[in-house]
Amino acid sequence: MKFSKHIKFYCLFILSIGITSAFGQQSVQPVLGKRSVEILQIKNLQFKDLNKNKKLDKYEDWRLPYDVRIKDLISQMTLEEKIGFMIISTTRLAGDNSFQANAPKTEITSGFNEEDLLQPNNMFTRKPLPNPMMSAAGTTKGVLNFHLRHFILRANTSAKTMAEWSNNLQALSESSRLGIPSIVASNPRNHVTLDASIGLSVGTTVFSKWPGELGLAAMRDPKLTREFAEIAAKEWTSVGLRKGYMYMADLATEPRWQRIEGTFGEDANLTSSMIREIVLGFQGTKLGKNSVALTTKHFPGGGPQEDGQDSHFDWGKFAHYPGGMFDYHVKPFKAAIDAGTSSIMPYYSAPKGKEFENVGFSYNKAVIQDILRKKLGFKGIINSDTGPIDMMPWGVENLSILERYQKAIQAGVDIFSGGADPALLLETVKKGLVTESRINESIARLLKEKFELGLFENPYVDVEKAVKIVGSQEFQKKADLALRKSIVLLRNDAQLLPIKKKTKVYFETYYDNGRNKNAITVNKPKVENSNLEFVNTKDEADVVLLWLIPSGGSLFSSQGKPIELSLSKNKIDVAHVNELTKDKPSIVAINYTNPWVISEIDNSNLKTVLATFGTTQDALLDIVTGVYNPTGRMPFTTPISDKAVLENKSDVPGFMEPKGYGLFMFGSGIGYK
Repeated sequence: MKFSKHIKFYCLFILSIGITSAFGQQSVQPVLGKRSVEILQIKNLQFKDLNKNKKLDKYEDWRLPYDVRIKDLISQMTLEEKIGFMIISTTRLAGDNSFQANAPKTEITSGFNEEDLLQPNNMFTRKPLPNPMMSAAGTTKGVLNFHLRHFILRANTSAKTMAEWSNNLQALSESSRLGIPSIVASNPRNHVTLDASIGLSVGTTVFSKWPGELGLAAMRDPKLTREFAEIAAKEWTSVGLRKGYMYMADLATEPRWQRIEGTFGEDANLTSSMIREIVLGFQGTKLGKNSVALTTKHFPGGGPQEDGQDSHFDWGKFAHYPGGMFDYHVKPFKAAIDAGTSSIMPYYSAPKGKEFENVGFSYNKAVIQDILRKKLGFKGIINSDTGPIDMMPWGVENLSILERYQKAIQAGVDIFSGGADPALLLETVKKGLVTESRINESIARLLKEKFELGLFENPYVDVEKAVKIVGSQEFQKKADLALRKSIVLLRNDAQLLPIKKKTKVYFETYYDNGRNKNAITVNKPKVENSNLEFVNTKDEADVVLLWLIPSGGSLFSSQGKPIELSLSKNKIDVAHVNELTKDKPSIVAINYTNPWVISEIDNSNLKTVLATFGTTQDALLDIVTGVYNPTGRMPFTTPISDKAVLENKSDVPGFMEPKGYGLFMFGSGIGYK
């Protein structure tokens, strides 16, 4: 069969569904998606001529087992193509000026950004680098010259733009010598989150809006958690996102750690359950054409950071285990492996006071090989976090860049996140510091993920379908339930809740985000069938409803100063809160991104307390008006005082700390009678 080269997008739709064996063979013709390559007709079957040689190669033959296809493709790849395959870097769309200082804000479109992004500073800490780093390559150059096939999409744009861009990227990849498709990863895109910093979360997007990860854990609902992951996977795959830099299996045992918002709390059993449902929801029981391959992070657990300081910074480079609970932090990763997580990401941290070498986990052979590979039996991809070679080389600062690559690969890393230029990794191999046979091991793992996802057969998406699927009302209806289930009622001593009808309510949100002149927002929502009257001042009100949103600032605004959890140290005007709650019955909701110490406001007036973990005003109002009976439970323990924080053992969960440590304990939560 001969097809016109002018056909922009061509798919063969077969009524029957292909069946894939455990080894990768398919017994029925799959859907083939193409832009430029020819279709080979062999008897009544079709195959893509990806390498343009007019014959069917083994890696193009979807009937063959994955290992046969992988072996054939590796044999055809040049060393340069293999090395490019071991790099995953930021990619930018046309008009996307991310990371560029003082760049004008322009419209993001589905075209390519062909400008190399050279950064003189560490993208996280903003400190000068010893040498400028190419954090993103111009797209065409990256694909065709650098042979990159793994990308991180950080742009926050429309479903239509993402889907169109994804198709454009895959068409470019298809045009290359071997036609190897690309895979696009992202950080979370489905959560209400306070710190939407680069590398943590994309924040509020066009995708369905769910509670933060702590809020999902607070639901205590494995079924709805699985539904969340299945829904998000449908949204992600519809726009061409097939790899997730998520989720965090880290435990929130050190209350000061600045990344607790992205965890599922302090309990290893709860986090293990959450990770299991998340992995199975996004990936299915095995990777397939409808899966998003997950990268579970940050092995062996990023929670027990010394003084809560994060290892993106040199002042937070150490993880420590004063309570001797290293194995406790590994437990959720075992759950991820059992569920089939495609990839695992080690953290930047170096272990302190352990038997391991005092180097970052990406360089730590004992941690990756002895524990992750041998003890836990993980056979998937080891993906470095962003920048351990150039930006966070803890424990190997005195090694050259080539020696760092050598040590990380010998430790077990398969793919490096951060820079876009593979030149120094290529030089590492050419100089004999790493053998090509070792490189082939990593390429095999990376190719297996692509074959299992079905990207070699059809990497393209239906743009119109993506627009309909992403953020649909059907999906958001489920998410709205989760937003309500995530809210925890901690105290209702005065029986103020649910608020009685015909009550006058002063509803204030207090959030100092550093951008608005006033941290106070007086809310006057319209709540159907509530018969509540929302008033302008406290004096007019029968009841005060105050929603506090403390903030320690972005992770990447850290300066290494001691981290404190009292409200006054986290942008809450305590005097204002106490004045507001002094004379009127008051309901105080607190948004927890860390286990805040609330002793400054915990007086005789604080009789009604709720906890939120990234939710909406509508969800909170449904709780306080009784439309929804609160069912949430705390995902961590909140310390009773600053002293308790200072005396905590970083690797020990709050519910296992000595008696008297906690105010609101892990698992706390009540409902309406």
